Amino acid sequence: MLEDSDMQTFGSELPAMFDGMKLAAVAAVLYVVMRCLNLTSPTAAPQVISQDTLLCRYLLKSCPMLSKQYIPPLLWGKSGHLQTALYGKMGRVNTPTPCGLRKFLPMQDGATATFDLFEALGKHSTGDDVTMVICPGIGNHSEKNYIRTFVDYSQRQGYRCAVLNHLGALPDMELTSPRMFTYGDCTRETDSFPMGLHFGAMVAYIKRAFPQTQLVVVGFSLGGNIACKFLGENRSNQEQVLCCVSVCQGYSALRAQETFLQWDQCRRLYNFVLAGNMKKLILSHSLLNMTSSNIGDADLNKLCAATSLMQIDDNIMRKFHGYNSLREYYEKESCVHYIHNVSVPLLLVNSSDDPLVHRSLLAIPYRLAEKMPNVMFTLTEHGGHMGFFEGAVLFPQPLTWMDKVIVEYTDAICHWEKKQQACQGSGNSNLTSHQH
Repeated sequence: MLEDSDMQTFGSELPAMFDGMKLAAVAAVLYVVMRCLNLTSPTAAPQVISQDTLLCRYLLKSCPMLSKQYIPPLLWGKSGHLQTALYGKMGRVNTPTPCGLRKFLPMQDGATATFDLFEALGKHSTGDDVTMVICPGIGNHSEKNYIRTFVDYSQRQGYRCAVLNHLGALPDMELTSPRMFTYGDCTRETDSFPMGLHFGAMVAYIKRAFPQTQLVVVGFSLGGNIACKFLGENRSNQEQVLCCVSVCQGYSALRAQETFLQWDQCRRLYNFVLAGNMKKLILSHSLLNMTSSNIGDADLNKLCAATSLMQIDDNIMRKFHGYNSLREYYEKESCVHYIHNVSVPLLLVNSSDDPLVHRSLLAIPYRLAEKMPNVMFTLTEHGGHMGFFEGAVLFPQPLTWMDKVIVEYTDAICHWEKKQQACQGSGNSNLTSHQH
């Protein structure tokens, strides 16, 4: 039995034991916070993969943001999840409201494609007429905050901007046919489903309306897949195109959806959230009641019960667009089968901590940049999915690293093309003089 002196000694040690437990608990919480926020990860310059060509050397010299450190906000910016969540929740901070004109394009299959046109707010540094044709991310449109911020910045740098509104994404516009946007912006061509590219229709309109303009193709996330597929599937689509920039795309719909079923990096949870948003978007339209729709009551019940994008694609989306199987739908919609046909300068941007794009998918742009002289692959350490926020400690800046890099790269390409044309003109002049 404990004597009184032993009890007094044990009692005097209790406060010290509790203090030690408190310190251990605080240390454990701080450790978890540091791991979740990735605070120990150092900032670094983007990794740039490209061939050693004159153009790539020129771009690295003319685009200092590709070689200097990308510094995200100190307290939370090194977490890909928080960067992605902040982008998904608010898009950008202090968002401007650019003034544009909405255009309506009737399609062959009865659908009505729309895009918003924003004129430049200043003269481009080359003095040329340059138009950015922009394809937003999944279910997005010109009214999204990140698009508005990028458009406003591009306008002020002398670019006209045309932004596709994904079919079915605008909240105040009803569909005119049982079709919605797809991963690759295409429909299986049959007698009842004629081929219709909404992004291509917008580009064709810009070429007709501004025949002297030069084009810069920009795609965000799913829009990057659409942009690269559009350029690669037909050589004529690259006419008047100076360059293309793709940010945070997954390159292969089939492989991307397979990784979305994994719990690694909470990807399955993101899949569930995206599937919920997609269900709301589909059910917000009356297209399910159209007689020309291939969707039955059983498919509608499966849609309501779906917990992943793959289930929605198999039961609804592929049937909307005339595909016989889910594999056929994903294969035809992925830019991975077309991107090697792109011959204009191509900048592919991804982030290592993007929770939506599995690292295995990044082998695709890596190999492309190693084999193709026109491709430059830029991989940042931080940035999440479409985040790339910059800032000192807590509050991010209105413009992101992504916004500035795209404009810096396109400016460099515009000046490169201007110099090439000047050299060719000078060469032809000297040749004519020599012949005389």
